[in-house]
Amino acid sequence: MAHPPGALPGGCIAHLRAAPASCHNARPAASSRPPAMPSQPAPLNRRLSVAPMMDWTTRDFRYLCHLITRQTLLYTEMVTAPAILYGPRDQLLGFDALEHPLAVQLGGSDPAQLAEAARICEGYGYDEINLNVGCPSDRVQSGRFGACLMADPDLVAECVAAMAGAVTLPVTVKSRIGIDDQDDYAFLHRFVERVREAGCRSFTIHARKAILSGLSPKENREIPPLVYERAYAIRRDFPDCEVIINGGIRSLEEVREHLHQVDGVMIGREAYHNPWFLHEADPVLFGTAAPCADRHAVAEAFLPYVERRYAEGVHPKHVLRHILNLFQAVPGARAFRRHLSMNAHKPGATPEVLREALRLVPR
Repeated sequence: MAHPPGALPGGCIAHLRAAPASCHNARPAASSRPPAMPSQPAPLNRRLSVAPMMDWTTRDFRYLCHLITRQTLLYTEMVTAPAILYGPRDQLLGFDALEHPLAVQLGGSDPAQLAEAARICEGYGYDEINLNVGCPSDRVQSGRFGACLMADPDLVAECVAAMAGAVTLPVTVKSRIGIDDQDDYAFLHRFVERVREAGCRSFTIHARKAILSGLSPKENREIPPLVYERAYAIRRDFPDCEVIINGGIRSLEEVREHLHQVDGVMIGREAYHNPWFLHEADPVLFGTAAPCADRHAVAEAFLPYVERRYAEGVHPKHVLRHILNLFQAVPGARAFRRHLSMNAHKPGATPEVLREALRLVPR
């Protein structure tokens, strides 16, 4: 259950958008179509977004993140189309109204499966459907999705067309600038051109190529050099498309520089390791007030959510691991992290462990 519109604890401002009942643990039947949606959804502002990151951008982190910045677009972890069709949908797709604006990232390469998964996601109330064409892991490649799909732009186009035909939401693509030895600009241009023909008008481009054999996913985030100019050139060559840049961006100052060349910036690991740096995003990039005045206000607003999840049977360790870095680089941060790390995992832990940790950080 989301907080009602109005003031949140700790001096936070709530700007909640009403979400369909299906957002909150209402599981649509596998054979039913999602409820009717507006024929022309309001365009999303992708000026700043937080990247989909496995094990990190869970619903708990996303809730925390939107206590810091209400306007930034958030993405789920990648969810495969078969998992949505045959797995525990509420567990995979459930979210809180505070998480809007929220996009779901799908993995897969079967157009029919992706279309049905997109319909289900629309029924849950997501704001965007994104196709993963950028993940380089071996497991992803074995399922024939992720970055390896860049080698088959016709298939990606078929998948995008199938999803776009199944939903009224925007269907977007996240890719690399290339793969292995297919890494020149002409390759990227051909890929975008073909997928654009299928109806995609928003591309998020991680400005590194993916090396599909020989490098781990972690190394693929660090070793191939960043070539931002490739994304800039796509923006120039496809003026009717939106281009979001991703990769190695760690400050709002860098975000503002990139926005001279592209339409938006996606932040990855920095948003998780140092979430408070997003607190100026709303006033600086969107011209709106920040939802919480300080880090203590964020943590205090997070407490009722932790308690609610605890009442649902979720152990505090799964929720509180996402708040460990909130007080990074301020007095008391180490004591805060240590207390949570040593106590949140215990079998009898309750949300009280967060209150105890907060007492260790001076206001």
